[in-house]
Amino acid sequence: MNVFVAGGTGTIGVPLVRALVAAGHKVHSLTRSEKKILEIRSLGAEPAVADALDADALRRVVVAARPTHVIHQLTALPKQGPRRASDLAPTNRLRSEGTRNLIDASIAAGARRIIGGSFALFQAPMPAKAPPEVVKGAEALRSMESQILDASRRGDIEGVVLRYGMFYGPGNPATDYMIYLLRRRMLPMIRDDKGLLPFIHLDDAVSATIAALDRAPAGSAYDIVDDHPASMSEVVAGLARQAGAPKPFNVPLWLPRLVSPYMTGLISIRLPLSNAKAKAELGWTPKYPTWREGVAGLLERAA
Repeated sequence: MNVFVAGGTGTIGVPLVRALVAAGHKVHSLTRSEKKILEIRSLGAEPAVADALDADALRRVVVAARPTHVIHQLTALPKQGPRRASDLAPTNRLRSEGTRNLIDASIAAGARRIIGGSFALFQAPMPAKAPPEVVKGAEALRSMESQILDASRRGDIEGVVLRYGMFYGPGNPATDYMIYLLRRRMLPMIRDDKGLLPFIHLDDAVSATIAALDRAPAGSAYDIVDDHPASMSEVVAGLARQAGAPKPFNVPLWLPRLVSPYMTGLISIRLPLSNAKAKAELGWTPKYPTWREGVAGLLERAA
């Protein structure tokens, strides 16, 4: 296959490009910055330089690449993940305007399929007092998904949506930052944490994405999550044990809600999702069935 990865230098983009190249595919990786050209070439891919919000420039580089498949992983999040609702604004534009531009460019290039990387947590009911940028974030994701699936229904291009759980794993800056905080006892657990969150190891997110290239029926959507949801406090405690960090202290929910309402709202979500459809239709099974196996494997690889 000739695969064009939009967002190929991001958290999932880098391991995805590396895995696609290793599987023998021709890969083009989109970047806005010429400074990343050497990084992309070091992964074995061809760089394509354009801003996804510039429709004409994006169309030129996608048409020049002539991909058979396009993968949409466009985000503009802070390196260590969003910490406040306002951090979502640039990514919201990429998921609404950028998606429209990428679909149009993919169709013009004659691509057969486009796969969109979405975020599972935004399927949760929106709280009544959710910050405006969070509401806009959910709307942008719905726009991205509907644009891809509508194009598929029209027969313009085969569209598939993958709703990833919360990423963790090697090369994930958010995971590295959590370990950094834990070793300094700066990341607490929430007392009586009722959250139930979907997680996915980066390696498993990559393998599911590659499986969807030719196995997913056109117009389908999948929850790409591991076998068992967990609370963030469970993960924090387990990561601290595996990392040999001091035991995190417990705090009442009101304290982090006061300091970081966006993050507290996010980790308080209860959203038990199933990966059964992805397993059945993609022939995919996560290498790390739960965060426990994934965290243990992460620290073994880092040793």
